[in-house]
Parts: sequence; C-alpha cells; structure tokens
Amino acid sequence: MIHRIAAPGQAWGGLAVLLGLLALAGWGLPRTALDWQPALVLTQPWRALTAIGVHYSGLHLLANLAGAAAVGALGIAARAPLAAASAWAVAWPLTQLGLLVEPALIHYGGLSGVLHAGVAVIAVVLLWRPNTLRLSPKPAPWPTSARRWVGLALLAGLVGKVLLEAPWGAPLRYPAGIDIAVAPLAHASGLVCGLLSGLACAFVAQLATRTSRSHERNPSE
Repeated sequence: MIHRIAAPGQAWGGLAVLLGLLALAGWGLPRTALDWQPALVLTQPWRALTAIGVHYSGLHLLANLAGAAAVGALGIAARAPLAAASAWAVAWPLTQLGLLVEPALIHYGGLSGVLHAGVAVIAVVLLWRPNTLRLSPKPAPWPTSARRWVGLALLAGLVGKVLLEAPWGAPLRYPAGIDIAVAPLAHASGLVCGLLSGLACAFVAQLATRTSRSHERNPSE
C-alpha cells in the first residue's frame, strides 16, 4: 500500500528539500534562539528540530545544503519508500537528543548529523529485503543482490568515516580547511539514530506487507 500513498523516492525527496529550506530559513536568525542546548532540553524541546537551521559560516551552510541535495538524490535513486522517509524524520530530533551523552557540548547547530542519519536509513532500505518493502509496483531497477551490495558498501563507508572521526574524543574538532568547529559526536549520533529508526520502520513496513497479503488470501466476509 505504500506506493499508493507516495511514489518511491517522492516523500524522501520532499523531506530533503524541507531540511534544506529550513536550513536556509535559519540563516540570519539569532543562533541562540534555535541551536541545540542540552540545558534547555526539558523547557525548550523544539530545539531538537530547529538546530538544523543554525550555521556558523556561509561555507558551513553551503556544505550542508549540498549534503542535503546529495542525500535527497541518493534516496530517490534508491527508490526509498514512505517508510524510509518516516524513519529519517524520526531520526531528525533523535540525532540532537543523542548529544546528551556529552554535556560539554553546550551548543550545537547544523544539518550534518541529520544527513548522516539519512544515509544510514538508505543503507537499511538497500539491505533490508527490498522486495518485502514493496518499493514500487514495478520491478526494481537493480537486482536484489546488487542493492544489498550497494547498501553494505554505503554502511561500511559511513561507519568507517564516523570511527575515523573518533567521536569518543574531544567534543569539538578543528579540521584543516574548515572555518568552523566540527562535533564528531553529532555524526555518530546520526548514524546510530538513522540505523535504529530505519530498522524499526522497515520492520513495521514488513509486518504491514505480511498483514496485507494475509488479508488478500483470507478476505473477511
């Protein structure tokens, strides 16, 4: 039934556009009114959503907009179903909430953590029994084995990147060639939250598919 609600990739692309627009909308607004602050998680929980609108330089914003376009295109190419877009939406605030494990990170803004979550969700889409998710009423453009190899490579690359950033170390890093500090923990949080939400939504989608098939075989009178 998923493909009847939204064409494969359509909801995913729409969410990528929304994230990019919100990032643009936050440019020029007071950062301290939007950024993630663990001290305010109980009184101002919406910051888990608005933090993506905070960017600390023009280069930071442009890099994240390019990242949103790339992750959006990735999901469209993978023909991500509505369940995948739902998983990415769930991982959006969870990625910021994951930063609570590092109290020293008293401010955070940006889209990179949520983009890492999106890539993790797509890896799940490609790995998790593509046929049972009913990605499309038409045959998949890639063989199932090819999709899984691509998903495995994507996941391995993402995990390797996060591990190389050593998120267990200092909360902020200052890589050469970048004019802002980077919070590796945000990338790690996005990876974990994207995997968990992706697996949960894939499991729910598979159950829904099985239920639908069961009803088709045994229609109620």
